Amino acid sequence: MPNQLKKTALDAAQAAGLLLKKNIYKPHAIKFKGVIDIVTEMDKKAEGLIIKIIKDKFPDHGILTEESQEQKTGSEYRWIIDPLDGTTNYSHGYPVFCVSIALERDGEIIMGAVYDPMLDELFTAEKGRGAYLRKKKIRVSRIAGLSRSLLATGFPYDVRTSQENNMNHFANFAVRAQAIRRAGSAALDMCYVACGRFDGFWELKLKPWDTAAAALIIQEAGGTATDFKGNPFSLYSGETLASNGLIHEEMIKVLQGKGFPS
Repeated sequence: MPNQLKKTALDAAQAAGLLLKKNIYKPHAIKFKGVIDIVTEMDKKAEGLIIKIIKDKFPDHGILTEESQEQKTGSEYRWIIDPLDGTTNYSHGYPVFCVSIALERDGEIIMGAVYDPMLDELFTAEKGRGAYLRKKKIRVSRIAGLSRSLLATGFPYDVRTSQENNMNHFANFAVRAQAIRRAGSAALDMCYVACGRFDGFWELKLKPWDTAAAALIIQEAGGTATDFKGNPFSLYSGETLASNGLIHEEMIKVLQGKGFPS
């Protein structure tokens, strides 16, 4: 069973990713879920392909995905899927996006796969078995100070209307970190923390499908994932803080506004 579960996750992520890559520069039908929150027909097509691949192998498993109603089946297994993380990028032809698939058993994430088809980079992790990029084991960075760290973040879809919009945190980190990047795909940002390209990441109001796979990948790569106060990471907390572990406490201090680290 474990090997079949892993193969299904990888097959689904790569099949959906290749579908997205093939169609990125074609015109897209776009619908607005909010003022700036969009969905394209490719989100739907990728999601349908992933669900079909999973259901063909495991018809009794539950499904939680971004664009459709949750399928509750009573199974101990539930797949958590973001068929296209980086929809705004994709709709503009900006080639930074990914497919994210996680598998949960009895409420615990046991497997994650994040696939970037434009770079053909497949990040994977199994609980207790480490994290990998393609077939090479990955580890978080060894940068030990915030001032030398490259960070990543994003802004919530209600950035125009909510005071909780990350602008304050961005300004505070901008003068304490080496630099900040805002690429537009939370799952990829987190995987970049896992492989050492970024040293830390924070974001507000992410959904379970944004973080489920990548949080496991970070933890299996030796990193740390919590909320902004340092409490254990939850898919539902609305706060995601991930780092190489070495700069985590410094990042918490900045997020809590308790005085900047020296």
